[in-house]
Amino acid sequence: MKIVILDGYSANPGDLSWQELEAMGSVTVYDRTKPEETVARATDADVVLTNKVVIGRQEMALLPRLKYIGVLATGYNVVDIEAAHERGITVTNVPAYSTESVAQMVFSHLLTVTNHTEHYAINNRNGRWSMNPDFCYWDTYLTELAGKTFGIVGLGNIGWRVAQIAIAFGMKVKAFTSKPTETLPIGITKVDLKELFESSDIISLHCPLTANTRHLIHADTLRQMKPTTILINTGRGPLVDDQAVSEALANGQLAAYCADVLTQEPPQADNPLLKQPNAYITPHIAWATVEARHRLLRVAIDNVRAFLNENPQNVV
Repeated sequence: MKIVILDGYSANPGDLSWQELEAMGSVTVYDRTKPEETVARATDADVVLTNKVVIGRQEMALLPRLKYIGVLATGYNVVDIEAAHERGITVTNVPAYSTESVAQMVFSHLLTVTNHTEHYAINNRNGRWSMNPDFCYWDTYLTELAGKTFGIVGLGNIGWRVAQIAIAFGMKVKAFTSKPTETLPIGITKVDLKELFESSDIISLHCPLTANTRHLIHADTLRQMKPTTILINTGRGPLVDDQAVSEALANGQLAAYCADVLTQEPPQADNPLLKQPNAYITPHIAWATVEARHRLLRVAIDNVRAFLNENPQNVV
C-alpha cells in the first residue's frame, strides 16, 4: 500500500507524528506540492492525502492506481467529487475538528477590537505607562460586549458554538439560519439577513461558500450596517468583497473588519485590506491550534484505517 501526502507541512510542520499511518503502508510526505508536480508525486499511489493541492478530473485520469483521497480539512472543494465517484475513488474529509479553535479566534479578534490588549502591552513595553501622571490611561475606545447584539450568518457547528459563547458574554444573539425557529435554544432569535445587518453590533460569518453566498458582504449590504458594526470573517475569504470592505472602513461606514481568511491566500501585497488600520487580519490560523491539528491527524489517520478495513467513514 503506497500512501502519499502531498502537502503535509501546514497540518504537521514537525510537532506531530505520521507514525500510525506508516504502519499501514509505505508513506511519502511532501511539505508542499506545486500543481505541475501532483501527478508525478502521486504516481502509483493507492492513497493520497491532500489539504490544498487540487486533485481534479485530469489528475485522476493520470493516476489509475488511486483508490482513496483523504482531504486534510473539512472543506473538500479541492477534489472533483463527481469525477472521483465515476472512477470509484473514495473521498473523505475531517468534519468539525476545529470548532472550538475557530470559535476562540472569533472572540480573540473581537476582544482585540474592544479592548486593544496588544496595543497597550506594546506601548507599556516602550515605557508609556511608566511616564503617565495618573494611575491609568487609555487612548482607544473601550466598550463592553454585554448587552450588544451579535449577528451570526450560518448556525453550523462553529456558528452554534460562537452563539453559545456570545450568550455567555451577555449578548443578544440573532441568527440567519435554515434551522427551524422551534429548534433554536433560548437566547438565539432567527431573523432575515436585512434585519441582521441593520440591527447587529457585531456580525460573524459562518456560512459555506456557494454561488449564493459569494460576496454576501458587498457595498449595498455594508450600507445596511451601522457605522459602529464590527464584521468578523473566519469562514471563507470570498464571502466578502475585499475592495468594498476596505472602502467602508476608509469611509467610516464600518468600525472594524476582523478576518482570518482572504479571497486570495497568500494575499497579493496590494490587497487594500492589508493597509487599513481598522482591519485586523490573521493568516488563516484559526484552525491551527495544536489541539485542533492533533484531532485533524487523528481523524484523517482513522479515515484511512477505516477505508483499508472496508468500512469507510466521513465519506463525501
